[in-house]
Amino acid sequence: MGKEIEKIAQSRGHEIVSRIDPVATGEDFGDGNFEKADVAIEFTIPKVAFSNYQKCFEYNKPVVSGTTGWLDKLPEIKKACEKDGQTFFYASNFSVGVNILFELNRHLAKIMNDLDDYDVEMTEVHHTQKLDAPSGTAITLAEDLLENIDRKKEWKLDKGEKESDLVIRAEREGDVPGIHTVKYESEVDEITIHHSAKSRQGFALGAVLAAEFAAKNKGFLGMRDMLKF
Repeated sequence: MGKEIEKIAQSRGHEIVSRIDPVATGEDFGDGNFEKADVAIEFTIPKVAFSNYQKCFEYNKPVVSGTTGWLDKLPEIKKACEKDGQTFFYASNFSVGVNILFELNRHLAKIMNDLDDYDVEMTEVHHTQKLDAPSGTAITLAEDLLENIDRKKEWKLDKGEKESDLVIRAEREGDVPGIHTVKYESEVDEITIHHSAKSRQGFALGAVLAAEFAAKNKGFLGMRDMLKF
C-alpha cells in the first residue's frame, strides 16, 4: 500500500518528504523531514497504529489512517480532534467503490428490516497476509446492518449461535485485495450486493484523495464527508 500510495501521490503532484517503517515506535519521526509534511498517511498494523497517531499529533500533523483492528482507542482519537484541534481521517476502506457499497448496504438494510422471510449473512475474502479477521470493511458493513435490521443483534465470526446473530465468514487466500458480499436469502430467492477489488490501486487513490481533503479540513473526518453522500 505504501508504494502504491507514493506512486499515486507523486502522479498528482505531491512530494513525499518522509517514509517511516510500518512498525516504527516513534524513533523515525524526529529525523527532521517529518516536520515538513502537510499530512501523514498511516497504513501499518494494529499494535503500533495508535502510538503512531499520537506521535503525529505531537507534531500537529493531520492523519489519514486505513489501519484496522485498533478501534477500541477511537474515543481517544475523537477527543483529540474535539478538544485539541487535531485532524484525523479514518476509513475502514478508502475505495470509492466500497464506499458506494456501504451506502447501498445501509439503504437495502432499511428496506429489508420488515421482510422477516429473508436471513442475511456476509462473506469477506482477503490475502493470506491480512492479520485481522473479519476485515474492518466487513465490520463496517455489519455494524450498518445491525443498526438497521432489528432482528439482528450482534455479529459473529464464521458461525452463529442464535437466529439474531449476523454471521461474517472470513476467508484468506492467495493475494486477494478484497472481496465483500452481503447476501439476503429466503426460501424462494436471494439478493446479493457484492464488491470485488481488482487491485490495491483503488484503495491507494482513495487514501491520497483523503489526504488532500484532510489538508484543507479540520476535525474527525471520513469518506462520507469527502464524497458528500
